[in-house]
Amino acid sequence: MPEPSGPSGPSGPTESTGPTAAPSRMPAVYLGHGAPTLIDDELWPVELAAWAAALPRPKAILVVSAHWQSAPLTLGAVNPAPLVYDFYGFPERYYQIRYESPAAPELAARVKDMMPAGETVAQRERGLDHGAYVPLLVMYPEANVPVLQMSMPDLAPEHLFEIGRRLAPLRDEGIMIMGSGFLTHGLPFIHEYWDGRPGAPEWSVEFDLWAAEVLGRGDIDALFDFRNRAPGMPYAHPTVEHFAPLFVALGAATDPSAPPAFTIEGYWLGLAKRSFQVR
Repeated sequence: MPEPSGPSGPSGPTESTGPTAAPSRMPAVYLGHGAPTLIDDELWPVELAAWAAALPRPKAILVVSAHWQSAPLTLGAVNPAPLVYDFYGFPERYYQIRYESPAAPELAARVKDMMPAGETVAQRERGLDHGAYVPLLVMYPEANVPVLQMSMPDLAPEHLFEIGRRLAPLRDEGIMIMGSGFLTHGLPFIHEYWDGRPGAPEWSVEFDLWAAEVLGRGDIDALFDFRNRAPGMPYAHPTVEHFAPLFVALGAATDPSAPPAFTIEGYWLGLAKRSFQVR
C-alpha cells in the first residue's frame, strides 16, 4: 500500500523552480477515483502516477469530489483535519490511511472572490473524502501539494459548468482543478455482473464510448442532456453524482468544445475509468 509520506513517487516536472518564477499553467482534469482498494490495483496506480509525472507541478489542487454535495457551495478545511472515511465494510487498514497535505487558505479566499457577488460561499473544517485523497495518494504520494476540497452545491450540469468557467483563471495561477468521480458508476448493477472476468457489462461500455465520442466532438448540449441521450442509462449512473464533477472540469477548459486528452481508459471491476485533461 503506498504511503503518502514515502521517500519515492512521482512529483511531476515543474517549470517554476525559483521563488519568483511564474507558475505553470495547469490543466483541468476529470478522473475516476476508485474505491480505497484502488491503491492495491496492479495497473491503475501506475497509470495515475505516470499521468501526474507528465504534468507540471501544481501550486495547489482544488478538488470537486462526487462524495460531497452541500448547498450553498462549501469549501473544506483550511486547517489540519482528519480524513473522511466515507465507506464501510473494508479491511481495517483502509481506515488507517493518512494523507496530511498542506492546507490552502489563500486558495479558499480566491475561490470565494470568484463566485458571483452576493452568493454565499460557506466554509467547513471538513477533511478530504476518499474521492479526493485516494487518487492523490497515488498521484502526489509525498502529500506536499496544498489541497482544498469544494462541494457541489447541486448536480445540475449547466450550473456546475458555470462554476468551472468562473474557476478557470486559477489554472493560470498554477492551480489544478480536479473533478473526481467515475465515468460509469452503476454499483447496484455491477454486482450482478462482475465475477472477476475482464471487460465490462454492455451498459458500461456503451456509456463510456458515447461519452468519449461526444467529448471528442465537443457536443456540450448532448453532455448536459446525458440522462436522456446517453446509451446505458440509467444503469451507468442510477445516481449521477459521479458524472457531475466532469462538468466543473469541462467548464474550466479554455475551449470546452475542444477535444480533451484521454489519459486513462479501460475498466475497473466493470466500471469505466476513463479520465482526461483539458487545455
